[in-house]
Amino acid sequence: MQPFISVAPALEDYWRGIILFGKNSASYKFALAKSLLELNPQAGQLLKLSDLAPAFAKHIVSHLKQAPKQALSASSQYLDACRRYGIDDPNQTKLVEETVRRGFVNVIDAFHVVGAKDTQKRFFIDERSSNNGIRITDEFTALMAGHYIQNLGVEVEARWNLVETAWSLGVATHLIDVKHDADQSMLFTFDRSNRRKSVTSARGALNGYQKGKCFYCRCDIDITTGQETEVDHFFPHVLSREESFERIDGVWNLVLACAECNAGVGGKFARIPTIRLLERLETRNNFLIASHHPLRETLINQTGATESARRTFLSDFHNRALARLFHTWEPEELD
Repeated sequence: MQPFISVAPALEDYWRGIILFGKNSASYKFALAKSLLELNPQAGQLLKLSDLAPAFAKHIVSHLKQAPKQALSASSQYLDACRRYGIDDPNQTKLVEETVRRGFVNVIDAFHVVGAKDTQKRFFIDERSSNNGIRITDEFTALMAGHYIQNLGVEVEARWNLVETAWSLGVATHLIDVKHDADQSMLFTFDRSNRRKSVTSARGALNGYQKGKCFYCRCDIDITTGQETEVDHFFPHVLSREESFERIDGVWNLVLACAECNAGVGGKFARIPTIRLLERLETRNNFLIASHHPLRETLINQTGATESARRTFLSDFHNRALARLFHTWEPEELD
């Protein structure tokens, strides 16, 4: 019997774990992540809060304009300051001062916390008490040197959009149903008035979970340009012609694929992925469900509340799809 092999997480895994699975009581973590990616400080550099504040505040203000609710708490002195000095009566100096004073109080302590503990790898060290800033680690510099770096900013933005959508709708997360618009390559939902509300880029939302790889052949993909990367329906969209396949546009059935696997010479087209790939989809969806709302609740709503129910759903869907399209497919090189 082949033994289990434990593989140590890579740096990008730690970063994505922080963004995807860290606690979200406010959006400051996303603003800090985007600021670090934007400023790209070097290993050993002391990044003063006063130097970090302009970028941090810029991202908070930008999101406040599109989604006024950026925290679970009923009130926030810092968010009030962002509205006052960033939107209502712009004053960059006051905004930076308020950001240094209030913006980093909790987020620097909480940034590396996933579950109940800090991650083993850290991208900065807290030196606020001694130097009024954070010290950049070798791990952050190594992260920025990775081939996947162009995707990380898009992933942070996508995750931020997903979380703030759940907050702004003000409804229980199990009522949020996220679907896909193929023409615009966007995920969307509906508000309380049944008006359509765009949530985020489908590529950005899905890529963090696939770690910059094609779902099928595992080759590297780049979501920043949109070229050579397709949002693919695992079970082909042509099945939507039959009403019994109405859930075909759900997040559970969306994956990112390279152009070759999606529509190349040996691509999938309107064929049904093999059982091995179906097992991979099941694993991916269960992994997504381990994340926080709204994708977690969307997937549960679309496919089932337990792993057993979700497996039954996928098995039934696969068998019904095969009874319509007959042919199976997998890439020539499947790891």
